[in-house]
Amino acid sequence: MSNVPTEEPERRHFQAKRALFAVCLALLAATLVTLGTWQVERLAWKRDLIARVEERVHASPVPAPARSDWDKVNAVDDEYRRVTVAGTLANDKETLVYASTALGPGHWVMTPLMLADGTAILVNRGFVPTNKRDPASRREGQLPGPIAITGLMRMTEPKGSLLQSNDVAADRWYSRDVAAIAQKRGLSAVAPYFIDADAAANPGGLPVGGLTVIHFPNNHLVYAITWYGLAAMVLALLVFIFRGKIGTGGRE
Repeated sequence: MSNVPTEEPERRHFQAKRALFAVCLALLAATLVTLGTWQVERLAWKRDLIARVEERVHASPVPAPARSDWDKVNAVDDEYRRVTVAGTLANDKETLVYASTALGPGHWVMTPLMLADGTAILVNRGFVPTNKRDPASRREGQLPGPIAITGLMRMTEPKGSLLQSNDVAADRWYSRDVAAIAQKRGLSAVAPYFIDADAAANPGGLPVGGLTVIHFPNNHLVYAITWYGLAAMVLALLVFIFRGKIGTGGRE
């Protein structure tokens, strides 16, 4: 007795499952290629960003954006721009923000620079070690009178760090949140950015400026190769299926 009628539905069912598996593989391959292409685009964007930042940090300083231009300030166009500004440091309103630097743990000294037009810009004057957090221990660096500051524009860091939130009530700071610091110190008309002061020496050696770390992780090429490699493996598997090398169970 022939068993063809019994085998035919089974064969068609197997072929349908294999076709569905092939479609899933094709969709997976397309997704992996899309991810690889996205990483290539990110690579181009990251290289352009690095080039722009390198150009900014080595350019001649320009005047810091005045109040009339504050609404135009943004990270894409202004982060790490080298600027200069003149004013008077409000040393009695400085804020210490926890910092971990090449010089060890300590604090950034964030001091409002009061401008002639009544506005203020927070200036990260630089690093002080933990044993010098008390302003009385570094009086020479508490500069009185008009002063010119040159440094890099930085964008506000709201709420805190990845590991620790700012405790405004307790005056413990883990990020340079311009708006929160300004409110805590009773300041108004404060620029929405801050300035990292350059390495110009301060009397007494503190704070230590010029410690801005500019580093942009750039692993996009590795990610692109990984995604494209996985896509190639999936496509190879798909080719084997269509050639009937695997999964046929000897039925074809």
